[in-house]
Amino acid sequence: MMTDEQIKTFQRDGVIVLRGVFTDWIDIMAAGVARNMAEPGPYASENAVSEGRFFDDYCNWTRIPEFEHVVRESPAAELAARAMASDTAQFFHDHVLVKEPGTPKPTPWHQDAPYYFVEGRQTVSQWIPLDPVREASLRFIGGSHLWPRMVRPVSWADDSDFYDSKADWTPVPDPDANPEDVEVLEWDMEPGDVVLFDYKTVHGARGNMSATRRRALSLRWVGDDARYIERPGRTSPPYPGHDMQNGQRLREDWFPVVWTRKH
Repeated sequence: MMTDEQIKTFQRDGVIVLRGVFTDWIDIMAAGVARNMAEPGPYASENAVSEGRFFDDYCNWTRIPEFEHVVRESPAAELAARAMASDTAQFFHDHVLVKEPGTPKPTPWHQDAPYYFVEGRQTVSQWIPLDPVREASLRFIGGSHLWPRMVRPVSWADDSDFYDSKADWTPVPDPDANPEDVEVLEWDMEPGDVVLFDYKTVHGARGNMSATRRRALSLRWVGDDARYIERPGRTSPPYPGHDMQNGQRLREDWFPVVWTRKH
């Protein structure tokens, strides 16, 4: 599933691409995405774009049977645990992202971690394209998960602060303006390939100027050391009414442990 060398690469760079892991699951993922787009959830967003369409939605796996089947029965959970070097894989949330042809709007550079109420070294997102990615889409700054300060979280609509906070954030980077300062990693991909990345790995995405839509299903996981942390405002996803306190493991009735290593 993952070689020791691949695990070391993930731990070093904060990101790795694996080929063909989910090839047999693409049809069911695509059916789930179609259902999600036809029946959007409460967090669905038609991101403001001047051209094309950029749809995203998350936290729908309990109401979309195709997604629940993928979460519980596919290789995703075990793969997540191995990448994180964790004895468990606990599911956090699903995320659907669809950029239609002719949508030039990029996804800004950011880390996922500051938007989440999760803190820990053992975290991983799995980004699985359902369409060929010929013009590399996701872009990552290698090793950025080890930066001492997290990147300032902003609203993608207007670049304003996501939180009303005086926290000591790292400014949002611009690797294209200073390419010599960082290592940017990106790959062309086929349906069934997967990019795995740490919640603290800085990443962005290109617009879709190809002739085909770009659908992706992202699955987010946490491991043994992940704990709830209070942020200075409403997180994304917010999960209202969760009742968790600082330092607690995520509640398993909402965030199930899907895979456990047999010792």
